[in-house]
Amino acid sequence: MSTSHDTTHPASTPHPDPSPNPAPQLVADARRGFEERFGAEPTSLWAAPGRVNLIGEHTDYNDGFVLPFAIDRHTVLAVRQRDDRVVRVASAIADETVEIPLDDLAPDAVEGWSAYPLGVIWAAGRAGVDLDAVSGLDLYFVSDVPVGAGLSSSAAIECATAVAIDSLWDLRLERSSLARIGQLAENEAVGAPTGIMDQSASLLGRADSAVLLDCRSLDATVVPLGLSDEDLVIVVIDTRVSHAHATGGYADRRASCERGAAAMGVAKLRDLSSGDLGRAERILDDETFRRVRHIVTEDERVLALVRRLAESGAASVGDLLDASHASMRDDFEISVPELDRAVETARSAGAVGARMTGGGFGGSAIALVPRASAAAVGDAVRAAFAAAGFREPGIFEVVPSAGAGAVADGGSR
Repeated sequence: MSTSHDTTHPASTPHPDPSPNPAPQLVADARRGFEERFGAEPTSLWAAPGRVNLIGEHTDYNDGFVLPFAIDRHTVLAVRQRDDRVVRVASAIADETVEIPLDDLAPDAVEGWSAYPLGVIWAAGRAGVDLDAVSGLDLYFVSDVPVGAGLSSSAAIECATAVAIDSLWDLRLERSSLARIGQLAENEAVGAPTGIMDQSASLLGRADSAVLLDCRSLDATVVPLGLSDEDLVIVVIDTRVSHAHATGGYADRRASCERGAAAMGVAKLRDLSSGDLGRAERILDDETFRRVRHIVTEDERVLALVRRLAESGAASVGDLLDASHASMRDDFEISVPELDRAVETARSAGAVGARMTGGGFGGSAIALVPRASAAAVGDAVRAAFAAAGFREPGIFEVVPSAGAGAVADGGSR
C-alpha cells in the first residue's frame, strides 16, 4: 500500500499576486450598488476569482491532489467599516439586505446566499479570531462568475470576504488559513461537504499558471501552463444544468469514499495507489470499488499531467483530460448527458482534450483547444446541443489569472 506520492516539484506555498484585475464595469457596479444600498461610499474594494479545475475531481476531500487555476471572472466586494458590531450584507442578485450582530453569528442563524460571507466571519471566529475585538461591516457583492456552472462562484464570495476581513481587521493570516476558514464556512454554515480546493485556487492563483495543491499538507506549487506559448486556449462550456453541492449526489460520493477508505484500512483514499486496486476490487462492492478507483487513478493523472506539462508542454496532456472525464462518467458517475455531449463534440471538433470540471451533476466542461479552432469548437457544441434538444450552452474562454486581493484604486473616489 502506497502512503505517499512524488509530486516531482518542491512543495512551497506561492506568494499570491495581490492585484486581481476584475472587469472595470464590475468594479463600477460594486461602488454604485454599495452607495445605493447603504447611502455612503465604500472605503475599499476587494476581488476574488472563480476557478477552473484543470484536473483532479473529488480528490480534495480525499486528501489527494488537484490542479486548479483562478480565472478572469470575479466577485467584487465593496466594504465600509462600521462603528458598531453589526454586519450588513447585500448583493446585486438579491433585493434584501441581511443584517446581523456579530454576537449572533452562528451556522443556524444564516441562510441563503448570505451564509457564504457571514459564514466566513463566523468561521474566522471558530479559527481563533477574537470577534469581540472587531467592528461591524457593510458588505456589497457583485459577480460575473456564473452561478451553478461549476466555476466556484461560492468560493469567490468566501475568498473576497476572507481577504477583506484579514486586512480590515489586521488579522495577518496565511492564505492557507484563509482557505480553511472558507472551507469551514461552506461545510458548516452553508452545509456543503466540499473540500478545500476551490478556496485555495481563488486565494493562491497566479497569472498563466495553475496551482498544484496537496490537499493533505496544503503545500502548493505554482505550475506554469504556457498556454500562450503553444497558442492554446481553455474553453468553458456551461451546460446550464445547475447543480447544488449541499444536496444529493455530492454528499453520497463523499460517503462512498469514506466507506472505501475504512474498508481498505486507510485514513483517506490518497493513501492508496493503483497497486491496491486489485485488493479493493476483491473486498468492496462494485459501486464502492468504482468510486475508489476513480479517486486513486485521478490522483495519479494529476501528477502525471504536471510532469507532462514540464516535459512536453500543454499540447501533450489531452489524453489525460479525456481519461479523467471517462473516469468521472463511468466510475464516479457524476456526469450528465449534456456534459458528455459537450466533451465528445469538442474532441471531434478539434480540441486537444476535454473533460467535465467541478463537482458534477451539471455545471461545465472544459476543452483545451488550439486558438485557431476555438470558434469551430463552440459552433459544433452549440449545434450538437440544439440537435439533442438541450438548452443553449454558454461558451467562453477563460484565462489563468491572479488570486484574491485588493482592487487597485478601489476605495473612495
